[in-house]
Amino acid sequence: MKFFVDTADVDEIRELAPSGLMDGVTTNPSLIMKAGRPMMDVIAEICDVVEGPVSAEVTATEAEAMIAEGRKLAAIAKNVAVKVPLTWDGLIACRTLSNEGNMVNVTLCFNANQALLAGRAGATFISPFIGRLDDIGIDGMELIEEIRIIYDNYENIETEILAASIRTPNHVKLAAMAGADVATVPPAVLKGLVKHPLTDKGLAAFLADWEKTGQSIL
Repeated sequence: MKFFVDTADVDEIRELAPSGLMDGVTTNPSLIMKAGRPMMDVIAEICDVVEGPVSAEVTATEAEAMIAEGRKLAAIAKNVAVKVPLTWDGLIACRTLSNEGNMVNVTLCFNANQALLAGRAGATFISPFIGRLDDIGIDGMELIEEIRIIYDNYENIETEILAASIRTPNHVKLAAMAGADVATVPPAVLKGLVKHPLTDKGLAAFLADWEKTGQSIL
């Protein structure tokens, strides 16, 4: 499973880049607001740091305006994935932008029928929102599993499942088990995947024993 980082903070992205674990970046209007900078500048800077897809979201709600905004965003860099909402107009915009050779991330997916439509519209990525489903008492992982089954039934659907609204390391594990192609996670969650108290305890014991030897590797 690939990892996208869900942030518009360029400093965080630069910090994570050397790990080699960041396959792309997702942004949205809320994250751009937190960045406090012009959207076009932020996306361009992120695309300079990240080789993989960088999702930049349209703000229009009608198809023609979405397409116009999507073309402008796609012109920033070749690795921009235009992000559109899963509405009827969003699907029309997805089809047009995809046919023009652009990557498209269809966001705010909450059921399998929506995902099927996005796949038919040529979406590069479908973004089911796991955490928001959990908030209303629905198991978000069941949606990932349903989409995986549907997409695997049809060879002509090449859309990747991008598990979104991930809030915990356990969400990441379950999304991987359910067959998600990508998980987009906040930087803190990505860093948290490496943590385990027994790892810390074991490392402390090894280092204590090494110090007693009085040796140095360098």
